[in-house]
Parts: sequence; structure tokens; C-alpha cells
Amino acid sequence: MLEDGMPLHDRTGRPVQVPEPQVPLADTHGHLTCFRTVDVAEALCRAALVGVRLLVVPIDPVGDFGSDETRWHDVAGLLAWLDGQAECARVLLATSERAGLRQPTYGGDVPQLLDNVRIVAGVHPYGALRVREPAVRERLEALLASPRCVGVGEIGLDAGPYAELALERQEQALRWQLTVARERHLPVELHLRDGEHDTAAHDLAAHVLAEEGVPQAGCDLHCFTQGPEVLRPFAELGCHIAFGGAVTFKRSDAIRAAAAACPAGRMLSETDCPYMAPVPLRGRECEPAMVALTSSLLADVRERELGVSRTATYRALWRNACTLFGLQG
Repeated sequence: MLEDGMPLHDRTGRPVQVPEPQVPLADTHGHLTCFRTVDVAEALCRAALVGVRLLVVPIDPVGDFGSDETRWHDVAGLLAWLDGQAECARVLLATSERAGLRQPTYGGDVPQLLDNVRIVAGVHPYGALRVREPAVRERLEALLASPRCVGVGEIGLDAGPYAELALERQEQALRWQLTVARERHLPVELHLRDGEHDTAAHDLAAHVLAEEGVPQAGCDLHCFTQGPEVLRPFAELGCHIAFGGAVTFKRSDAIRAAAAACPAGRMLSETDCPYMAPVPLRGRECEPAMVALTSSLLADVRERELGVSRTATYRALWRNACTLFGLQG
């Protein structure tokens, strides 16, 4: 897995240098259940080696369950699988350390990654019609009751090319799950995807949040891919904004402008793995370790545009993640 001592390689097999921050890294949204080729335990090991100390895994009580052999039959089975992957990663880390590859060390009470793999649970907008099914609600309740669970998500609105439901139908599921989050005093992770030439999903979401109220525990717009003007009303509502690999893409000037405009206390880092690997790893399946590259780019942008030190941005990303999810850091 780490024959040359480098955790990450591009699609040609060349090693990619990963910045080693003085502050722990957080991947606030990574789909461990969706990898096609990446070994999950190996991905967790690589993430620990580059300094990731928090990973939040979204679990969908519709999309992650079923009779398909690639899905789980029940919540207990999925959570046991997650526990098993963490234990396999511990073995890999021990082997890596014997070979001289060690995790970065941080002061204070920073947890080890494998003790800090958390979940959020919620029905993705693609499954909004099934949100009231008894089996779906039973799975959602079981997931939310897990000691690993720190939030409700990903929930939201999708007007993209793969969405089959009108936004108005998705809105009903969003409002119900916002109520669930408020009742359980949990933050939410929002999935908002607009149409090709509009901001309909973001506009409706801002309206819903203004009417319903942002859950007191917080709200995170995951995988933000719009510009500052779309970000602004959510920041004014007190939402967190999470930036993923798309902020590193060549044509993502608007996203980088949003990253510069985002209030320091509301900015988050994520991968949305296995999707949208950051530059220079495009073409690979994204994985949690790659949040190191996205975080570095965010630090570069804010240093260049605002004069904020790289360390200050790293600290904000870590502190904000721990605060939102009610975790020690």
C-alpha cells in the first residue's frame, strides 16, 4: 500500500507530496460506503498518515440499504462493517509504523482518526418520496441512535440532471428532516444542487431555512460549488459552508472567491469522496486523505486574498468542524 512511503499517488502512479499541517485535518463529508476500487481500510490508514483526525460519513437509510449485494440489509450490519474497517486500518497503521511511517502528532486532546470516524444519517433528495416509509424511518431512527452519529444528513434539494422529483416534493422531505434534527438537537448537512443555469435549489433552501429556522445545533452546506453571492444569505443565517475538491479545479474561480468571502468561523473542509478528487489527483477516486490538498488550497486562497496566515485557516477548519459536530478537538 505504501511501498514508497508516500500515501497518495496520481493516476499515473507518481507520488504526490502532501503538505503536513501543524493542525489536525477534518473531512466533514466522505462516503466510505460508495467506493468502487479503493479499499476502505487502506483509505483510512492513508488519511491518518496525512493528519486527518475527524471523518464524518453520511449514511442514507434509503440508498445504502437493500437486497443488492453492494448494499446492507440492516443498520447493525452496516455499523459492524464500519467498525471492522476501522480495526483493519489499525492493523495497517501498526504495520506502517514498523516500517517507519508514522502519523503526525498533535498536542492536547486531539483524538486518533480511527477513534473519531463519525456518521450523519438522512434521506438524500433522490429518495425523498420514501422518507415516510416505516422501514426507512426505522433505519433512520436506528442510525441516529448510534454513538457514532453527530448529525442529520445529507438532506436537501437537487435540481440537477439526475433528479427525478420536483423540488416541491423534495422540500417536504427536507422540512420533515429539519424537524427531526431540531428535536434531537443535531446539526444538519445540506445537499444543494442547482440546475445548469439557475440557483433554484439554493434559493428554495434559503427560503425554507428562513421559515423553519436553522437548527440550533447548526447547519452545513456540504460541497459548496457556487460563488459569494449565493453563499451570502446562508452565512447570514449562520450556516457553515464546506468546500471540497472542486475548489481546486482550474475553472473554479467563483468557488475560490466564495472561499475567500466565507466568514472564518463558518468554513469547513471535506472531500465528498469518492467524488471530485482535487488537483493534482483528478481522475482518481477521491478519498479522505485528499482533504489535505483541499485544505492547503483553502489556506493559500485566504492568505493571498485576505492576508490570513495558513496556520490560522487550518486552525479555523479544525475548530469549526469540532464545534459544529459537538466534538473534542
